[in-house]
Formats: sequence, C-alpha cells, structure tokens
Amino acid sequence: MNKQERLNIEFDSWNKLQTPFSNNVSSEHVKEIIIKELEFLSKMSVEEYTLYRKWQEIQYKYPIKHSIDVFGDIYDEYAFLKEYKKRIWIPKAPEDFKKIEPEIILCDNKRVREWNILRTFTHTMINNSNIGRQIFFIVIDRKTKKYLGILCLSSDFLDLTPRDDYIGWDRKSKTERMINYTAIGSTIVPTQPLGYSFVGGKFLALLLLSKTVEDCWNNKYGKKLVGITTTSLYSSYSQYQNLSYWNKRGHSEGTIKFEPSKETVNLIRSWLKHNYPREYFEWYVGTRIKEKESIFGDSVLYTNGQPLKRDHKQRSLSFVYNKLNIPRELIETNHQRGIYFCTLFENTCEFLREEITDANQLKRRFDNSVEALTDLWKEKYAIKRVNKLIEENRYSTETLFYSDLIGLSWEDTKKKYLKEVGR
Repeated sequence: MNKQERLNIEFDSWNKLQTPFSNNVSSEHVKEIIIKELEFLSKMSVEEYTLYRKWQEIQYKYPIKHSIDVFGDIYDEYAFLKEYKKRIWIPKAPEDFKKIEPEIILCDNKRVREWNILRTFTHTMINNSNIGRQIFFIVIDRKTKKYLGILCLSSDFLDLTPRDDYIGWDRKSKTERMINYTAIGSTIVPTQPLGYSFVGGKFLALLLLSKTVEDCWNNKYGKKLVGITTTSLYSSYSQYQNLSYWNKRGHSEGTIKFEPSKETVNLIRSWLKHNYPREYFEWYVGTRIKEKESIFGDSVLYTNGQPLKRDHKQRSLSFVYNKLNIPRELIETNHQRGIYFCTLFENTCEFLREEITDANQLKRRFDNSVEALTDLWKEKYAIKRVNKLIEENRYSTETLFYSDLIGLSWEDTKKKYLKEVGR
C-alpha cells in the first residue's frame, strides 16, 4: 500500500461517519451571508479591520462580563484578569529601563494559558493559533518579576519570494528538507509602556534571536535553527526597520484577506464538508503520512500527526469563495508587509542551499547571549527613544490591556482604541 492508497482508505472511513448537511441551508443562502459580511469588512481601513477582529475575538471568548451568584450579588466574571494587568512592567522613572534584566521563560502546558491571556489582551492583532511546530515564551524582568512581553517561534512560511531569492533556495530542496532549519517569529509582542516609550518591540525582536530561544527550538525539534523570518504587521515599515541583525529582504506582494466571523466561518466549513468532502478532509482532518523501515526490514506507513496541508484555513476560504463566485474586491485588499530575515550564522545561506551539510561548519554571526542583546537594546535604541519622547513631552507610562473590551460595544471600542492600533 502506498501513501495515496492509505489516504484514500482513511478518507472513505471518515466520510462514512459524516451526517448530512441541513437541506434548509442552500448555496445561495451561504453566499448571501458571506457577501453581506465581506461588504461590511471591505469598507474598513487596515487599522479598523484589525481592531474589529480583536473586538470580535474578545466578545467570542469572554461573552459575559458579570454574573449573579447564589446570594443574588453581581460579581465580575473575569476579575482574575486584573492580576495579569498588575504584573505588567511599569517604570517609576524613565531611566528604570537600564535596570531591566530579562528572563526568557519557555512555557510548559500550564503556562501556555498564561501566554494566551497576555497575547489576547496586550496586543491589537487577533490571537490566532498556528498549526505545526511552535514554542511559546514569556519574558519577565528577573528583578521585579513583571511582564515585559511574549514571543512565539513557529513553522516558517513555505513561500516568501524575497527571502527565498536572497537565500538562493531551490524549491524542491527547501520544501522537502531545508525549510525545517528556519522558523518564523509569529509573535513578538512587548507589553506597554515598554513598547511605546522604550521601543520594546525592538527589544523582544532581539531576544527572539537569543541563544536561549535557539537552544529551546533545537532541543524540541532536533533541527539546527539557522535563520528566522518575520513580517511587519501593518505596512512595509515596522519595528524591525534598521534593527541590528534583522535584514529587510523586500515586501510581500500579497494582500489582506478579510476573514468573516466565527459563526460564518463555521457555516462555510459545514457547506464545504457537505459539497466537497474530499477537500474538507484534506484541509481539516487528514494528517501527513510518512514511511519508515520496520524492525523486520520492510517499509511501513505511519502518521506523524501533522496536518496534511499547510495554511488550510486560507486555502479553504479561497476555495469556497471561488466556488460561490464571491467578488474578488470583497475578499481582499492590497496590503504590503515588510519581510525580514535574520541569519544566525555567517554561512546560513550556504547551509540552506546544502552547499555545506555539516552543522559544525556553521560560523556564529553575532553574540546572541541574552546579556549582549539586552545591552545592545539599552545602549543603541532605548536611550535614544526615551530621551526623544521626554524632549517632545510625549513620554508615557500608560499601559495597554484590552480587558475593558469585554461587553463593550463596537462603536465605543472604535472611539477608545482605534488610535492605539499598531502601538
């Protein structure tokens, strides 16, 4: 039995267990709902759309702000969130940033919940989980135990033309082997006011390159991490601009694809499962099938649990939009993102091109100890930023924590936070 035959058997077994789709939900009805929602979203600016998705996320995850206990008293359903806000680093004086000693904490299963709360409430971008390899870090100040930010390193984008052209990557080599030697900084989020007043985004981006993070990745996945990718969020200009060790390799030619609400996405998935079960199975159910030699010397097939297809969510939405003839102008908007790539070694590109195959031949490009990267941030970036803000009377110790979006209307959210997007 080959891999395709094994996949066919798994699909047939899964498909027999599926229940029929509701006859009351026609393709025309699904199309009408999609168009109505996309028409609303497509009129928004990038910043407004970003905030809207954050607002939707919080309303979905935290639907009730207050509850009534058995005694009839009203209590705050999410009072525990205040404790997280209290633990955010806030300086007593502008020069306090000089005292910071970061500690990068690798999250175990217990601390991933803590990471997710910080990710949801300290940054405007929606907290979307990635599929594939990923490791999470919480960064605190060693002395005060206060939060400085969060990091996540994930499976790299398979195709980024400017990065791939810079490396000189052969597509077959990249896809089948070498993409696993790079990763992407999918989350680089400082808390506020560290981000605004002390360019904390640059600080966290430098810490992502640290030996601490590198070793954690190597130990977990057994592949030498030699390069890290990231992209800017809102435009081709970002916190990575002119940042040591991060080199801009161009910008994406892609677009922002407007994503409907969870209710609409669930409806789309149900329609897809009913009308195109094979495509649904390969995007949402199937896992990769590998081949290995058994103890008897013959070849056996097994699944490693990884999704069969990359980027399944966007692929499935694009597929459904095409089948339902959704107008292209409602689906996406032109939006360039800067593409940045850090080579951890002087000969990273040669390694990725497989011109050298021995990892022992890699030559360290820079001192990536936490101490060296912290000193670089303090001396080259933070001091200039805080002095400039003080001189311009713009220095701020205001924090940013979105817990007050719970139960808040969209109009009130816009009035209060639209100006903060990208901060």
